[in-house]
Amino acid sequence: MAVSKPIVAIVGRQNVGKSTLLNRVVRKPLAIVADLPGTTRDRIFASVAWQGVEFTLVDTGGLEMAPRSTVAQGVREQVEAAIAEADVIIFLVDVKSGLIPADLEVAEMLRRASKPILLVANKADNAKLETGAVEFYGLGLGEPLAVSAYHGRGTAELLDRIISRLPVAPPVETGPEIMKVAIVGRPNVGKSMLLNAVLGEKRAIVDDIPGTTRDAADTLVDFNGQGVLLIDTAGIRRRGRLGTGVERYSVLRALRAIDRADVALLVLDATELVTAQDMHVAGYIQQAIKGIVVVVNKWDLIADKDLTEWNTGIRSQLKFIAYAPVLYTSAKFGQGVDKILPQARQVYQERLKRLPTAEVNDVIQQAVAAHNLPRSGRKRLKIRYATQAEVNPPTFVFFVNDARLIHFSYRRYLENKLRQAFGFTGTPVRLVFKAKEEP
Repeated sequence: MAVSKPIVAIVGRQNVGKSTLLNRVVRKPLAIVADLPGTTRDRIFASVAWQGVEFTLVDTGGLEMAPRSTVAQGVREQVEAAIAEADVIIFLVDVKSGLIPADLEVAEMLRRASKPILLVANKADNAKLETGAVEFYGLGLGEPLAVSAYHGRGTAELLDRIISRLPVAPPVETGPEIMKVAIVGRPNVGKSMLLNAVLGEKRAIVDDIPGTTRDAADTLVDFNGQGVLLIDTAGIRRRGRLGTGVERYSVLRALRAIDRADVALLVLDATELVTAQDMHVAGYIQQAIKGIVVVVNKWDLIADKDLTEWNTGIRSQLKFIAYAPVLYTSAKFGQGVDKILPQARQVYQERLKRLPTAEVNDVIQQAVAAHNLPRSGRKRLKIRYATQAEVNPPTFVFFVNDARLIHFSYRRYLENKLRQAFGFTGTPVRLVFKAKEEP
């Protein structure tokens, strides 16, 4: 079985700099940052790699131990959900404010969670402020690490401490390789009913109430003599919509399921296409570099079934996964369901495709000759050669004179040429550029 990435949750009261810390770690503004308390109301997820170790970093809203509003109660529930699912917790405090009673209350809550806790004193912007971190020994959670998320002070040491406390990945079991397929999407688009239709029997609870499936459930099936692991997940909710703690908890379960899968079935509701949250879920799948099949469910409710028009509309809104095949199904009546596993298998086979270096270089050299190479000043990009380094996902390494000359549009151009020549339907293709100086 594939192992999902460990989860690290940033927890603390309002306005201690949780979003700023996430932004500093991932080196881009993924989380909203403002000087007003309560800006982050929903969790933000980001993949982080440090010293060869990958984990998912989760930003949470400001915690109020005695919430006085519905919004504050919702925030507390989603923080509790993040704590329940986290492998390591970063307890963030503020050296400028010093130790206050609210910090003591949060510390007591975290102690009950029995999870590894890193006490981090933020806003230590200079040496004088850094000395104030000693006050937080009073929380009884060990040595506080002084950092400045805004200036980047101490973040490297924080990352070192995080990976030292992450759980050791279990040994990978040997055995026959099976295709792992995760069924993901917003609540109430028909994921569980789709699973039942694929299986031909009721293996998952089906209900019209959104969010019925709250854990990821695995079902091993035989497909033409080969094993397939189907992972049914809870719906990933719209950002900003606060629900119960168990629903929040299920979001992380869904992300873990995507991590474990080879191929994700992104289930859409034909009566509501295409929502911002659908694109959000697709973004999770793309970020994880997983295969994807778009499944438009509830097709029986659509009167105008002009596939050309529908395909054009879907692809125009999901441009970043233009390589994904699109299927139209009615889980309720079993229409189109028989195409799902064959299509997922085709995508899986594309992910396992391995190409000879000579063939790859022929395509790349033709691409180079047909398009002006990027340049900076008098320096022009040179591509020495390219080779496929890995499968699942397909990974190509390009040896170039200066990797800094590669920009997004040229990367996309090379990817498109590889797709035109070799296919790779339904799967992202990873391109890696390494500098190789003149001999």
